[in-house]
Amino acid sequence: MERNRSDDKIDRARSPSGAAVMRTDVTEALTRAFFNDWASAGYSGLSLERVARSAGVGKAALYRRWPDKAAMASDLLSRVGLTITDVEEQGSLEGDLKAALFAIRRVLRHRQVRRIVMDLHAEMERTPALGQTIRPFQRARRERINALINRAIERGEVAPSIDRETAADLVAAPLYWRLAVLGRRSDRTHVEQLARMIASALRA
Repeated sequence: MERNRSDDKIDRARSPSGAAVMRTDVTEALTRAFFNDWASAGYSGLSLERVARSAGVGKAALYRRWPDKAAMASDLLSRVGLTITDVEEQGSLEGDLKAALFAIRRVLRHRQVRRIVMDLHAEMERTPALGQTIRPFQRARRERINALINRAIERGEVAPSIDRETAADLVAAPLYWRLAVLGRRSDRTHVEQLARMIASALRA
């Protein structure tokens, strides 16, 4: 079979040991193209061939990194998404909540990200394979929220008997609903007020 034009030349640089090297700039170009295509066409219309072409590489460069669309989505979302709620301890429940909410807001204010997140949640119901690859990432992200709650318990700010599942839902859901579903704005005053209200609810 004939090799695909120049993708081997731009991506298969050899280390002294002879192992193929995955060039970072190629991976970054593919990542940008993937998210651009997803935001534009939706997951169901996303084309890996189009992604490779937009990134300026051949399909072989893409498939050396990811075997299929679901694997690529899972890997790239886990890379960018786990940092959303990964914030430093602020010393109080309200402070931790405020930092987490500002981090979530920063991501959801990006139009492309909002479109992808909304499409992802709908597509997971239609495409079981996608759901299976994304669930571990979602669980890991939820653990970040659980760590916030654990710190509050250790400081004596909330009861150890708190319903953790409901508490984790409460942290992100109101801001997600406002920004992604309703398409409304959230300024600093709103985030600070939301942090106070969520903290009060978790202490109740």
